Amino acid sequence: MRALALSAVVAFAIDQLSKLVVVHWLNLKEIRAIDVLPPVLNFRMGWNHGVNFGLFGSDSEAMRWALIVLALAICAGVVIWVRREGGGTRVMVSAGLLVGGALANVLDRVIYGAVADFLNVSCCGIRNPFTFNLADVAIFAGALGLVLFTGKTDENPS
Repeated sequence: MRALALSAVVAFAIDQLSKLVVVHWLNLKEIRAIDVLPPVLNFRMGWNHGVNFGLFGSDSEAMRWALIVLALAICAGVVIWVRREGGGTRVMVSAGLLVGGALANVLDRVIYGAVADFLNVSCCGIRNPFTFNLADVAIFAGALGLVLFTGKTDENPS
């Protein structure tokens, strides 16, 4: 469980520090766009009121708090699940990344009313219109790790 807690704290801190630097110190919230390594990496300010890609997006307070409660319930469920099922360091780190990223986005919703997204990555002549943040990266990496590293035991190899 120590690996879970440590990876959650690190994911949370890296995301919040990146938002502090980019959104506030570089003033992206006012400037709206900073070209970093165009066209591959750009900062584009986005406020996500929904979930991935703005799904279920709404400016309503009810939806905001419903998404906060949902994220907290998912975090609790993941922690209970991996604690009950056990698993090695890779499972615990994966769970921690997912939980830390989700909690960082919860804090955004509490403070700002929406999740602060600013990373925009495009490649190979394809312009990506979406933005994301480092919490989203941690959530994705954690979920992928849980898929890859859980459910396999010595008694039942698959």
